[in-house]
Amino acid sequence: MKWGILGAAKIARTGLAPAMQVARETELVALATRDPTRAAPFEALVPGLRVHSSYEALLDDPEIEAVYIPLPNHLHLDWSIRAAETGKHVLCEKPIALDARDFDALISTRDTTGKLITEAFMVAHHPQWVLVRDLLAEGVIGPLEHVEGVFTYTNRDRVNIRHSAEMGGGGLRDVGVYPCITTRLATGAEPERLRADIRWQNGVDSFARVWADFPAFTLSFYCGMMQARRQHMLFHGQDGWIALSAPFSGVVYGDCRVEWQQNGDTRSRSFNTANQYALMLENFARSARDNTPFPCPLEFSRGNQAMIDAIFASADP
Repeated sequence: MKWGILGAAKIARTGLAPAMQVARETELVALATRDPTRAAPFEALVPGLRVHSSYEALLDDPEIEAVYIPLPNHLHLDWSIRAAETGKHVLCEKPIALDARDFDALISTRDTTGKLITEAFMVAHHPQWVLVRDLLAEGVIGPLEHVEGVFTYTNRDRVNIRHSAEMGGGGLRDVGVYPCITTRLATGAEPERLRADIRWQNGVDSFARVWADFPAFTLSFYCGMMQARRQHMLFHGQDGWIALSAPFSGVVYGDCRVEWQQNGDTRSRSFNTANQYALMLENFARSARDNTPFPCPLEFSRGNQAMIDAIFASADP
């Protein structure tokens, strides 16, 4: 599958573009950026890369079959729809929309054009989450009682889009989505009630604590973008627990390991060689080519955005 990237964002430069060099059936052929100097790292990675000076020009490139969209959050919805309408498959960074109601337009566009439109939740493709889902389904830790999560990092760059309310910034949309999606992914359950305390800075959430009631268990997590870097997920059952040392960014944290305890017996499995970005690209190409189910379709993404919407709505003003 021949890819183009809309914009020279950091996640494209450090995550997806390198993954495109190792993923099967994947070739990066073009980049669109309005600043030619930002194309240099991509050109070093892919000699002969075509660089378009506008997003429209890239969408008009007949060789490109799929586009990856890592633009500022508030641009994701419009450019995803525009790309599909020009005949491209679409892999868009999260959040693909800022409101769950916007998914009606995305799903309609996908179904009308016949093009795959998906949100780039790379964790849905990581084998450690397949293991966690299987352990829970097999009842290894007994009935699940509680899930606990953490995802924080430090971003003090005030001109960064994550500090812009107008661009859809904030910690919940950036990292808070991950405890939500992985809990839903691993359990197959949806929340019934949500409550949150949110700390606001310049119109965006810089820190949030969230509590969620699911039908048979509870979830609590905190997330933020002005704290020391930390991530963790724990699934606690009546007979044991499952802990993930690097649940969301195994490449960054190095020791990507799932540890679980059953009736006092502890086991673990490491996943340090897994490249979740490459696996996502391979699954995307397979789904687009063979029309097979994608692990994280728009309907699942809509459920996650509905959870984020409810978290914001539940928070004290």
